[in-house]
Amino acid sequence: MADLRLGGTSRDDRMLRLDTLVRLRWLAVAGQILAVLVVAFGLGFHMPLAATALVVLLSVVLNIVLLLRFPSNHRFSARTSAFILALDVVQLTALLWLTGGITNPFAMLFLAPVMVSAATLPLRYTVLLGGLVGLLATMLAFFAWPLPWRAGEPIRLEPLYVTGLWLAVLVALSFIAAYTWRVADEARKLSDALAATELVLAREQHLNAVAGLAAAAAHKLGTPLATITVVARELDLQVKPRHPLKSDIVLLRQEAQRCREILTNISALGRDEGGPLMRMGLTQLVEEAVDPHRGSKVRIAVTAAGEGEEPVIARNPGLIYALGNLVENAVDFAAGQVEVDASWNATRVRVRITDDGPGFAPEVMARLGEPYVTSRRNRLEGVPADRGHGGGHGLGLFIAKTLVERSGGRVRWQNRQSGGAEALLIWERAEFSNEIDQKG
Repeated sequence: MADLRLGGTSRDDRMLRLDTLVRLRWLAVAGQILAVLVVAFGLGFHMPLAATALVVLLSVVLNIVLLLRFPSNHRFSARTSAFILALDVVQLTALLWLTGGITNPFAMLFLAPVMVSAATLPLRYTVLLGGLVGLLATMLAFFAWPLPWRAGEPIRLEPLYVTGLWLAVLVALSFIAAYTWRVADEARKLSDALAATELVLAREQHLNAVAGLAAAAAHKLGTPLATITVVARELDLQVKPRHPLKSDIVLLRQEAQRCREILTNISALGRDEGGPLMRMGLTQLVEEAVDPHRGSKVRIAVTAAGEGEEPVIARNPGLIYALGNLVENAVDFAAGQVEVDASWNATRVRVRITDDGPGFAPEVMARLGEPYVTSRRNRLEGVPADRGHGGGHGLGLFIAKTLVERSGGRVRWQNRQSGGAEALLIWERAEFSNEIDQKG
């Protein structure tokens, strides 16, 4: 299977913009100031107002320093972003320590920095930040100033209830952080895989553009070549048979004729009418996808049969690539043979690709075709050492599935009872040949 790598993009090198961190911190500062004002002046509860104001001021100072030091569009590395989020955790810990510790209802705000990290940073930084939050939350469960309350009416919570609050924070921290990271990681994988798909299609568009330029060049070169041909013919008629230049003139005419034939073939690549280069039967489609892989040590058997006339499709480079990718995957894991069977009837078109390898692992069968889901490691047992590729990212199957579905078909994977894996591609016959009406 083809291993497409997105140049310059590493999923372990994600970065947060300064503007994002600053805005989140301003929002936190506003909420903290509002909470302190309501508790101290609105409810009249006793609390260390000066100390809490100093802690909030530290966040303000940090924001101002970052704004003065870096431009608003600056992106921090993952490590620096995690460090800044850790400072937010420490600042929140100090504020909670002054206002009741884990019994403070706002202790759930511990989740905010970890959720930001889970959504934007690599997993290792989220785990470290979550560990820091868990450690500080545990400390606050045992050491903290009393919760602000009415004077003369100190509030005392049972140790069992405080333990419950502490466990609630830890459980919520673990679950929400894991859920956020999972959802964000799936979105990143899908984005990377779609980018890889667009890269494949861009390459095919490049080939089409080159064909168009070649046809245009052939048209422009036709006139001077015709002049050369006419001059060469006149020289051939004027020079006597035994003249020393006779053989050179004959060679010049032959090469000019050869150039005319080459330019004629190149010109055909740029034609849009429904000629033979723009249409292909199902058998030709399969043969063109299989042909690059016939040099391997695995025997590839192609059969094609059906009811009625063979279906014809407009030439589709994306579909050829998809079929070739599935054939390559089968060749990689086959013990000795791959079979490609094309069939059709009045309503449907099918292409079945099977191999005699170890088959798909049951745990990945339901998710095959999703980005970054690969059976490569699970299928290596029994594969000859010269053909096993080791690690894969699952992008090849995803791209193949996407391109087949874009052509109106669908893909099903299964393991055969006799052993080996099977990929079945199915189109409605009208959908399969629909592009002819649009392009032909």
